[in-house]
Amino acid sequence: MEKVVLKAIKRDVVGKQVKALRREGKLPAVIYGRHNDPVAISLDAHIASKTLGKISSSNLMTIDLDGKEFPVLVRDYQRDFIKNRLLHVDFLAVSLTEKIRTNVALHFVGVSAAVKDFNAVFVHNIEEFHVECLPGDLPERIDVDISKLARVGDGLRVRDVVVPGNVRVLDLPDTVVAVASAPKVEEVAVETVEGAEATADSGEPELSVDRGKKDEEDEE
Repeated sequence: MEKVVLKAIKRDVVGKQVKALRREGKLPAVIYGRHNDPVAISLDAHIASKTLGKISSSNLMTIDLDGKEFPVLVRDYQRDFIKNRLLHVDFLAVSLTEKIRTNVALHFVGVSAAVKDFNAVFVHNIEEFHVECLPGDLPERIDVDISKLARVGDGLRVRDVVVPGNVRVLDLPDTVVAVASAPKVEEVAVETVEGAEATADSGEPELSVDRGKKDEEDEE
């Protein structure tokens, strides 16, 4: 992925006064990190929203603060869901020579024969891995090949997922990632048959059931 850079300026406005900043088309944010004191900044709201909408929390990006570059990860943000706009963003400054621990989203790829040929239900247990690596080695996502789920009941565990050699997964190796679960159609079919047999044994005409349903619909 090409280098993503957002230009920023230092911000003195804090508290309730940031509302005026937003009206001017600015997005308040902060940069913090292990080797950095927190720095309040502001970004162009339109450019920042457009850029941040295309990256994930595991994408390394750069904040250009008055000519000084900070490698950062997006750590948190506040959003106005009614107006669909960002209100504030927290950036974590990282060192490119020190390993970090963060979460990377899983991306399920391939076709499962169990789902395609045997009507299994694909169920994923987790949506991300907790990993450790250098910031520059952080993958945008981790692909999980579900073609290995060939039969109903087959499962994938953390140890079965291929990850880049420079990335260490911190989740337990036996943790279930996904499974081809047995369909529930057969259970429903059995219940339907049993219900029909019970109606036949009761000696009540089937028409009485239909009239009951019809009467209820008419009352509604």
